[in-house]
Amino acid sequence: MSGKKLILVMGDHLTPGLLDQCGADPSKDVILMCEVRSAAMRVPYHKKKLVFLFSAMRHYRDELRALGWNVDYVELTDSNNTGTLTGEAARALNRHETDHIVAVSPSSWSVQKALTDWARECGVRLTLVDDTRFLCSTDEFRGWTEGRKQLRMEYFYRDMRKKHGLLMAGGKPIGGKWNFDAENRKRPPADLKMPSRGTVTPNPIVEDVSLMVEEGFGDHFGTTERFDYAVTRKDAEQIADRFFQVGLSHFGDYQDAMLTDEPFLFHSVLSLYLNIGLLDPLDLCRRAEEAYQEGVAPLNSVEGFIRQILGWREYVRGIYWLKMPDYEHENYFGNKRGLPDFYWTGETDMACVRSTVEQTRDFGYAHHIQRLMVTGTFALIAGIDPRDVHEWYLAVYLDAYEWVEMPNTIGMSQFADGGLLGSKPYAASGAYINRMSNYCKGCQYSVKDKTGDKSCPFNALYWDFLVRNEAKLKSNPRLGNVYRTWERMKPDTQKAYRKRARTILKSLDSPSGSL
Repeated sequence: MSGKKLILVMGDHLTPGLLDQCGADPSKDVILMCEVRSAAMRVPYHKKKLVFLFSAMRHYRDELRALGWNVDYVELTDSNNTGTLTGEAARALNRHETDHIVAVSPSSWSVQKALTDWARECGVRLTLVDDTRFLCSTDEFRGWTEGRKQLRMEYFYRDMRKKHGLLMAGGKPIGGKWNFDAENRKRPPADLKMPSRGTVTPNPIVEDVSLMVEEGFGDHFGTTERFDYAVTRKDAEQIADRFFQVGLSHFGDYQDAMLTDEPFLFHSVLSLYLNIGLLDPLDLCRRAEEAYQEGVAPLNSVEGFIRQILGWREYVRGIYWLKMPDYEHENYFGNKRGLPDFYWTGETDMACVRSTVEQTRDFGYAHHIQRLMVTGTFALIAGIDPRDVHEWYLAVYLDAYEWVEMPNTIGMSQFADGGLLGSKPYAASGAYINRMSNYCKGCQYSVKDKTGDKSCPFNALYWDFLVRNEAKLKSNPRLGNVYRTWERMKPDTQKAYRKRARTILKSLDSPSGSL
């Protein structure tokens, strides 16, 4: 065989600099990109997610061709498309008369295993190189975990701040604290003006892909209508520019707030671009730091933004590769209840869940508190199977990829890993949602009613969850006061909570599964 290499580019590796990692030579090597049905059908992905990915891939193809690369691109509707990544890799090897594939390591454990197993079985020379877009390699993270009795993101985040010198002065954090999260839990006043989100008008490629998705994935969740996300590096950068100009200054104060009809608030909505390689994480962190230094944005906003990227994003990726493949099967509480249909339809009288699901359906987006404290908390306290919850999040959000979504769901949201990722379950009653949102004002359930027929389901399910799992949770030092509160309740009050919870769970288990 010749010295020609086939450079396999995955759909979430759309960064030209990664070709240098692969040692690619434009004078002889061939870039292979392929749209495959097996990947698109892994779960019933949101239609906008498929439009976003396929459109971004096609624009990246054109970007590389304009730079002089030979790009072999297989579209989904190609009559010879085998529908699998390895099938298309095998066909391309034959077309280009080579036996050597080079690729940046897939972001998914299952894809990496399938690719390496296929290469070994077929005698294909496969070279996988590190994904240098991340600020902490998997080997570095594994080294960081060694010798630690307990893993906590906060300490990892501090080390990453020191490593990259972000918001540091003389070896200490600017402002005297590492974390300003306590300042980031405000409800927006009614007269606060929200910034408009940066959007992009669909071009012919996006329009063609939208039609293809409607024809080929018509039964999937969501809609292709009003698709206005960026699908090129240039447009993603312009949306980032807009966030730094109009969103960052208030991002910290209101990042936990939830408002009906305000799906985006001051959030950046940049994670979908980060996670496919259109934006650079360190560059975004540096730009946020610069905004603070120039007096454009306050420290609590800038620190909170940097922590999401430098802290959580890097940390959950490290956990994913540290604990796979067993991690996705973790189920600490043994929850087996199926995911209610209203996670797909939005047909529920719970205003918070309905609003979040409808927003998710329309935009393929909900911010982290909506995911964690609304749909996530309900699933947790209702005893939903964490694998079902994981696959729902993977399907419906444009920024969800297994490496980032699975630890956030299995670990942080569902506590299915028993406390590896988080120090306590994110269980809460309706009082939290009422404090951080305006959902309860328009709800058919009463958040102030604890156990009545129209009481907020979160109220009874919260206490029922704690009682059901007392043997596993009572010794948790962060839950001691909560259990003492339960023990001080009158027996009749305890019985009323448990009775109301049984009624709610029975309704979930009914054929309609409605609430």
